Amino acid sequence: QVQLVESGGGLVQPGGSLRLSCAASGFTFSTYTMSWYRQAPGKERELVATITRTGGSTNYADSVKGRFTISRDNAKNTVYLQMNSLKPEDTAVYYCAAVRSVTYWGKGTLVTVSS
Repeated sequence: QVQLVESGGGLVQPGGSLRLSCAASGFTFSTYTMSWYRQAPGKERELVATITRTGGSTNYADSVKGRFTISRDNAKNTVYLQMNSLKPEDTAVYYCAAVRSVTYWGKGTLVTVSS
């Protein structure tokens, strides 16, 4: 049974940091590209960051470039999203996704940036 379980969300003040984790099981994690998406209230889901199977290449949305860092640990079947200098517009539900010929999704974790 495929599972992606996100954790690490919560309430943080503007300028603060959070580290999201996504624990994977039920598939061969190291053979999947991993991505983080987010969906803010009333908006479409958007791609935030992607990391290749070995972690050798990453890509970011322009809105988070220089502030967010995606990483993975294939030994732990986990992908991370380090989020620094958070802004109110980063408020959203954050989802991890495992991408190959099919895409698996987690259920998301809520990040709220507010003073």
